[in-house]
Amino acid sequence: MPITPRDREILRLAVPAFGALVAEPLFLLADYAIVGHGLGTTAVGALGVAGAVLTALVNLCVFLAYGTTASVARQSGAGNHDRAMRSGVDGVWLALGIGVVLIAVFWPLAPPLVELFGANPGQSEQAVTYLRISLLGTPGMLVVLAGTGVLRGLQDTVTPLVVAVGSFALNAALNAWFVLGLDWGIAGSAWGTVLAQTLGAAVYVVVVVRGARRLGTPLTPDLGGIRQAGTAGFALFIRTVCLRVVLVAATVIATRMGEAELAAYAIATQVWTLLAFALDAIAIAGQAITGRSLGAGDVAATRAATRRMVQWGVWSGAVLGLLVLAARPLLPPLFDADPHVAELLLAVLWPVALFQPVCGVVFVLDGVLIGAGDQRYLAWAGVWTTLAYLPAALAASGFGVVALWCALGVWMVARLITLVRRAAGTAWLVTGA
Repeated sequence: MPITPRDREILRLAVPAFGALVAEPLFLLADYAIVGHGLGTTAVGALGVAGAVLTALVNLCVFLAYGTTASVARQSGAGNHDRAMRSGVDGVWLALGIGVVLIAVFWPLAPPLVELFGANPGQSEQAVTYLRISLLGTPGMLVVLAGTGVLRGLQDTVTPLVVAVGSFALNAALNAWFVLGLDWGIAGSAWGTVLAQTLGAAVYVVVVVRGARRLGTPLTPDLGGIRQAGTAGFALFIRTVCLRVVLVAATVIATRMGEAELAAYAIATQVWTLLAFALDAIAIAGQAITGRSLGAGDVAATRAATRRMVQWGVWSGAVLGLLVLAARPLLPPLFDADPHVAELLLAVLWPVALFQPVCGVVFVLDGVLIGAGDQRYLAWAGVWTTLAYLPAALAASGFGVVALWCALGVWMVARLITLVRRAAGTAWLVTGA
């Protein structure tokens, strides 16, 4: 596939975004490895349960990144740089407010949330500990989302890469020290993550403040702008709720299959997340390029970039699938998996690998439509694809963890159908600021 000027633009945004996106799952895999070696299978399962709850809460707010990227990129494409930065400042204030609310609401709810997964007593106790400590880092996590969205919208994916690598490297180092060195147990893993995320958020605040001062943009909270940012993100919130329903339902089903099945599923989920974030790098480029080109009124460039990014998604998915198959024998020892967990993990990685080309197209088109501001369609599509998944997941519950991953494949194919259908039309090609 020859490299064109359009490819260079995509790669300029996607390659640094790839580094920033894969930094998180890579260091989460390091967390699993540290906890697995230091605390054992029960703690790995507890980390999987608590991580599913925490990830669900934070990812429900992913509109702070995606919505901000689309808004800032569109305003920048239209030449409204002050309005673009105002959107970013509003996003940071909204992130702080939501983070404080999440702590207040979900701290007392940690035990019943963990119980929903049906974990055994040993897993439940450790999962509650991890979840409650990690909640203290949610304001920082959400500010990172909003700050990342601002910079992506300004076509800067290098700074998020630097911040991500620094904060997650610190996270891995702190977790190793707290868990293996100081023997703090699973609480040490949680505290390492909280400290690293909070420091990363502080860096984004500094970057946004400097940009706002350079443009003369006020830094005080604008209640109207914050309310508008929250309203615009509601459809993305619904879309994300549907995504989390699918993944949480899968975790619940895996938990009820048994401790070994849950451990294998938790590790495979981290591998899948790593692959998803890698493919999402092209989607991030899609958000920024689509928002900017539609803001500038260039429909032809939007169409051409979309076609090229879909091609990149297919090829990238195929390569990642082959890498997973090649790396299968290396993964169980990495997590110190016992023989039964290792056997299950090796089997599960087959469907994980085979669905990667489908995932590549899905993530790219999802990013393109987010960049276009087509959130309402994405919300409805999320509802229908979730309804397609749930019966498949229930049917798979009696056939083991491999069947569960095949059900997730059904979900991805359903998403592929809805996104291709939309992208082929013209309703999402709305131009202007």
